Amino acid sequence: MKTSQEQLPSRREFIKTTGRLAAASALAGVAIPHVHAAEDNTIRLALIGCGGRGSGAVANAMSAGGLVLGDDNGTKRAAGTGAGGPIKLIAMADLRQDKLDQSHNALKQTLGDWIDVPAEHRFLGFDAYRKAIDCLRPGDVAILTTHAGFRALHLEYAVQKGINVFMEKVFAPDPGGIKRILRAGEAAEQKNLKIGAGLMCRHSSARQAMIQKIRDGAMGDIQLIRAYRMDSGYFMPPFSRSENELLWQLSPGHPYQFLWSSGGIFIELMIHQIDECFWIKDSWPVSAHGVGGRVAGSTDCSQNLDSYAIEYTFADGTKAQVTGRYTPKCHEDFATYVHGTKCAGKFSGNVHAPTSWLYQDQREQSGIAWRAPKETVNPWQAEWDVLLSAIRNNKPHNESRRAALANLGAIMGRAAVHSGQIITWDEALASNFQFCPNVDALTANSPAPVQADAQGRYPAPIPGKTVEI
Repeated sequence: MKTSQEQLPSRREFIKTTGRLAAASALAGVAIPHVHAAEDNTIRLALIGCGGRGSGAVANAMSAGGLVLGDDNGTKRAAGTGAGGPIKLIAMADLRQDKLDQSHNALKQTLGDWIDVPAEHRFLGFDAYRKAIDCLRPGDVAILTTHAGFRALHLEYAVQKGINVFMEKVFAPDPGGIKRILRAGEAAEQKNLKIGAGLMCRHSSARQAMIQKIRDGAMGDIQLIRAYRMDSGYFMPPFSRSENELLWQLSPGHPYQFLWSSGGIFIELMIHQIDECFWIKDSWPVSAHGVGGRVAGSTDCSQNLDSYAIEYTFADGTKAQVTGRYTPKCHEDFATYVHGTKCAGKFSGNVHAPTSWLYQDQREQSGIAWRAPKETVNPWQAEWDVLLSAIRNNKPHNESRRAALANLGAIMGRAAVHSGQIITWDEALASNFQFCPNVDALTANSPAPVQADAQGRYPAPIPGKTVEI
């Protein structure tokens, strides 16, 4: 869904094509220049995780490298200003042959010579990430887009090899994984490596403009932030026991249904808006508490709840209310609002649209007093422009700590709902909890970290009993 302020192709649109990976629809109007592999300034990419999200990230990298994109009106624009230069995808890794082949074929068809991944550079299995990263040289980029449970492991190896990284959200499903991300990010800082993180809203020029208005006092003191993501839900059928349970849990059909692998649906969907709350306040929360549950008679077999309502409290007493609901035939909403002592505002809109503005007073009906300038580059693209510019110009760029702590804040909220307890920031920072302590050692023959019961259902959180911090 696009608004008048969101006219350029986005990675979100590319991801929508994951069933067939129809890459051409995401890059309509692309003009592909010839790529000279022998050029010394070519940045080479390795894609770890070949779903729609990873393939979309490759498309954005290529755009930053000098592709020319067309907007919905057929107008051409030079993409990646300041970040241009030759780029090639030279290695790919995944657990599934069909997904790897599908991604490679779609990218090759759309991007031509920019995709140079021979069969011997397409790797399968739990150790495939190592083989793909080993194809790179220092200064190249590993794109990490697998399930979140493996993100820290893959980041650590890339940093060890001196490779720059773009990593998608979610960054870790639990506090133990977050600590690994933080340590790897610190090691990257010492090596002057660049790390981009997929919280693309931070690169939205509209939101940046509104943040500046807030910092300049246009809204007065911020007292309340409200964020909503409410849609029709993500039902999972029972496990039939006819397949390898671990690989079934990691299949494309179950991207958000297991806490150990993805962190669950709440964090997957709400981490952007939770990060927006922290950005607006320019601080981390001191505590979180919340409630959630499932619809009576639910037959969903995943570990997710149907609803999450979390109240974050900041050091000055300000509140942020974050609400997620995933139930068919109910009111839907997807937006973030801000209330200050002078007026209210809308920070972001449907499907992360850059609908950023201030109202005349606390009411939406009062009219718009200020509107952010129209974006010329969508934030999915902008985050890659910034990363590649930093690499080519050797500028500091490491988003790992900010991204990891935003993720920890989301974990803190989820844990408050799942446990039925108030969780503090200090408790979350101190925690070493992991859903799957042996994630590094998993192979295709490993038992799944969470097991289905006799009916094929997986254990859902039980407030008062569940512990995640």
